[in-house]
Amino acid sequence: MNNDRFEGNWKEMKGKVQQKWGKLTDDDLDVIDGRREELVGKVQQHYGKSREEAEREVDGYFN
Repeated sequence: MNNDRFEGNWKEMKGKVQQKWGKLTDDDLDVIDGRREELVGKVQQHYGKSREEAEREVDGYFN
């Protein structure tokens, strides 16, 4: 999913993101604010994944 589409759909996707990655807080979601790179970083941070793993997981979830 390209970054523009990701950011544009953020409000709709926010609930799904929190269901998928339950460790992400409302504050995390506010910081992410629809930016793919921020989501990847937060998934990496909260779940102890490598950057590549987090990118694959995020991209796989949204594609």
